[in-house]
Amino acid sequence: MTFRTLDDAGSLAGKTALVRVDFNVPMEDGKITDDTRLRVALPTIAKLRDAGARVALLAHFDRPKGKVVPSMSLKPVVDDLEHLLGAPVRFAADCVGDEAKAAIADLDAGGVILLENVRFHAGEEKNDPAFAALLAEIADIYVNDAFSAAHRAHASTEGVAHLIPAYAGESMRRELEALDAALGNPKKPVIGIVGGSKVSTKLDLLKNLVGKLDRLAIGGGMANTFLFAQGVDIGGSLAERDMAETALEILTEAKACGCEILLPVDFIVATEVKPGADSRPVTAGQPLSADDKILDAGPATVARLVDAMTASKTLIWNGPLGVFEVPPFDVATVAVAHRAAALAKAGVLVAVGGGGDTVAALHHAGVVDDMTFVSTAGGAFLEWMEGKPLPGVEALNV
Repeated sequence: MTFRTLDDAGSLAGKTALVRVDFNVPMEDGKITDDTRLRVALPTIAKLRDAGARVALLAHFDRPKGKVVPSMSLKPVVDDLEHLLGAPVRFAADCVGDEAKAAIADLDAGGVILLENVRFHAGEEKNDPAFAALLAEIADIYVNDAFSAAHRAHASTEGVAHLIPAYAGESMRRELEALDAALGNPKKPVIGIVGGSKVSTKLDLLKNLVGKLDRLAIGGGMANTFLFAQGVDIGGSLAERDMAETALEILTEAKACGCEILLPVDFIVATEVKPGADSRPVTAGQPLSADDKILDAGPATVARLVDAMTASKTLIWNGPLGVFEVPPFDVATVAVAHRAAALAKAGVLVAVGGGGDTVAALHHAGVVDDMTFVSTAGGAFLEWMEGKPLPGVEALNV
């Protein structure tokens, strides 16, 4: 994977950088409740400021559907960003046109301005060439630092990148390098963990991974579907029984590709999903009642997965192994997360995780900081794992 970074941009003194960031932050009563996405943008902003560039930040917030919706303004972000940056941040009431141009022109070298919600314009999500041209007019270079929006072919993520010199920001660079190390050009052997509830939502993912991995561990409700397809009694567990034939096709394809599939050999069963519920370990193949629900992987499955990770050089993880939100059904996910993080911290495993539930599970296990990389990109991360081209990344390729 080769893409242009800010190190390729040459002198930026006196130039204006239009920086696509992801400031679609959670808010309550006009206040940010989690500033993680602001923090992620700080290294790129600092690098551009140090180079003497004017920094114009471009982002979307919520879904105004091409109309000006005052409650979806980005203006409330300014105070938090100023606090994190330790420097003034101006605000422009539009992201294109004379108002945006004048506000940017009034910045000193190293100055920062946040432009209004780009989705207030209908041309954004339509990737309208005319709107992309308006965005290009206000800057000398374009910097994409929003991998989480890179799967969208919008004017601010793809269209404008073809009109002025375009580069990956520091967050985007780090994400792409980590993902390339995990699946693009990984150290072998490579193991994947895919969990979650439904096979149907991850068909493309599974089909792509079996052609690239040495081993693939399947957990969560997805594993129940595969077990059911093989004739294993799963009682009243969550499963897509109508996907049994598809599951068998994936197993056949994996075998043809030389990818070993690791399904649970035991599991934790309970009759209700609630904290502290009575549960018991069951070996795969033992009879279950209609009230029994498989809610977590069992100790033998965890031990086998830990051994497989220890024998690997690279791990890519998407989805928990059980209902981790409800203890005691978090045991398998936490145990495997701790082992992955320990191997990564020791430098013997490249461990990359991503996807909403995965990030939450790794936070729950307290291991996010010890993993090699944890992507918060959601949809973009999933599409990358599926092997799909990401428009916002393709536009940065050398």
